[in-house]
Amino acid sequence: MSDLPPMHVVIVAYGSPLLLESCLRALGDGFEVVIVDNSSSENVSALAGLHSCRYIDPGTNIGFAAGINRAIAELGPDHGDLLLLNPDARIGGDVVRRLQDELRSPGHDRVACVSPSLYGDDGAPCRVEWPFPSPLRAWSEALKLGSLGTQRGFLIGAALMLRREAIASLGGFDERYFLYAEETDWQWRATRAGWSVMLCPRLAGAHTGAGTSSDMDRREALFHASAERYIRKWHGDVGWRVFQTGVLFGAGARAIIGPNRAQHRDRFSRYLHGPLRQVDQS
Repeated sequence: MSDLPPMHVVIVAYGSPLLLESCLRALGDGFEVVIVDNSSSENVSALAGLHSCRYIDPGTNIGFAAGINRAIAELGPDHGDLLLLNPDARIGGDVVRRLQDELRSPGHDRVACVSPSLYGDDGAPCRVEWPFPSPLRAWSEALKLGSLGTQRGFLIGAALMLRREAIASLGGFDERYFLYAEETDWQWRATRAGWSVMLCPRLAGAHTGAGTSSDMDRREALFHASAERYIRKWHGDVGWRVFQTGVLFGAGARAIIGPNRAQHRDRFSRYLHGPLRQVDQS
């Protein structure tokens, strides 16, 4: 398409320079890239310089949401569309340009964000679109009732292009989310304001998944803490209790019968004691 607005790529990095190098090589030239380095790594800084990226070192790990907001502030109010790209994702430059074409196609004026399909390192498809979390959904999963009808969903943030007008209207990400659920929260705000989100299945990239962290227990704790924060924010304390009870019912049953019993015992324990409380105390 012609007359497209400018477009910037934002990468929030945390160590893992080899993954970041693969990400930047796959992206190729011709993009203005902003790297927010939450690890203050000399290797990440050197990579940013090698690839002519704008480098931001917050001085500490401020989290993903705050990192995105820091990049938006650095770019200023005249920034274009933003591609949020994880360091462990690999998207070709041609796919990025076609994503923006899709975002800006006629009839898509109220599309807030788009994502390509993603595939793992083994070539298996990754799930990119998920229903918004809710107390009702927690119980439908616990009782294995399926989707309970049509549910609006959100796109994961591994390779997510945001429309600049949507950012101007909605603002940036909620920095109370340190990791996980920040893109869910932003897209829920978007849908409540009359925007939509769109998966572009004919466009594809690769995603390693959790590639920048070796502490899987910490990531799991942050995932569930963010889920609690999201439910409390949008459904209140009562909604959280309904959600929590649904998770406990499902995890408790599966901890007794079925596969992955240890995983379900762990989830039961996290939700029994409160995911946010556990993270705050760690």
